[in-house]
Amino acid sequence: MMQLHVYQSIWGMNGLPWRARLPWTLEQQFERIAEAGFDGVSVSFTDAELARRVCALAVAHGLRIQASYFPTTVEGFATVFETIADVGREHVDHVNLQPNVRPRTVAECVPYLLGWQRLARQAGIPAYVETHRDRMTTDLMFTLDLLDAVPSLELTADLSHFLVGREFAWPIDAVDHGMIRQVLRHARAYHGRVASREQVQIQTSFEHHRQWVELFAGWWEWGFRDFRARAADDAVLTFTTELGPPQWYAITGADGQELSDRWAEALSMQQLVRDIWARIERETDQDRRDR
Repeated sequence: MMQLHVYQSIWGMNGLPWRARLPWTLEQQFERIAEAGFDGVSVSFTDAELARRVCALAVAHGLRIQASYFPTTVEGFATVFETIADVGREHVDHVNLQPNVRPRTVAECVPYLLGWQRLARQAGIPAYVETHRDRMTTDLMFTLDLLDAVPSLELTADLSHFLVGREFAWPIDAVDHGMIRQVLRHARAYHGRVASREQVQIQTSFEHHRQWVELFAGWWEWGFRDFRARAADDAVLTFTTELGPPQWYAITGADGQELSDRWAEALSMQQLVRDIWARIERETDQDRRDR
């Protein structure tokens, strides 16, 4: 049967726990992730030696691995598969590919995308291109053009970048919802973060941000349903909670401290998406019984 696997970003563990005198060690981070019921972890493979050490801890804790990589050339992408072989192919779900090049035209992008697809096929490991600012996929409309040019492109959907990048008006209109759904039709994985029109990562625990949490939950649910309608019966969809630390995303107060408990919000997001998936499963089972 289809499954949803929820991963936690190792990068997103930086600086945790909230307001503590000392951060968790890497070992303690893995203990918390495993105890919280996550299925796996997202690990940067930029530093191969560090990736091997981090992945060894993941395997020891029974966690699967999403390998994140940031290629600047086609052939440079091959390096990640060498590290995956060292880690153990059986432990790695897929490669999350952030295309770290910024061509001005779709035509210039196509050779990169096709080349990366070719290398992934040869390695026998799925690679999903992440939607992300300051990357090839920085703009929503340009990304839609890429999907038209390479219909086989499979994505990691991080929708926070598109919302804040395009500064959608509120309430979100049918045109903007439609563009997001075009992206979701190609999503094989998700990176979970909630944005507003002005901030790429807001505090999901704040009541006045509820409208944005509900917006993203609605987008994720639509994407989950679309995935279930088109994927194989034994397919696995991955969702990574990826709430970034202050150097990148988390907002801080005048004292330099984060405004909310990022780990508690990651756990809440995990439960949110598991609840969405379970509700869809119940509805599907009920439809089968009613037929």
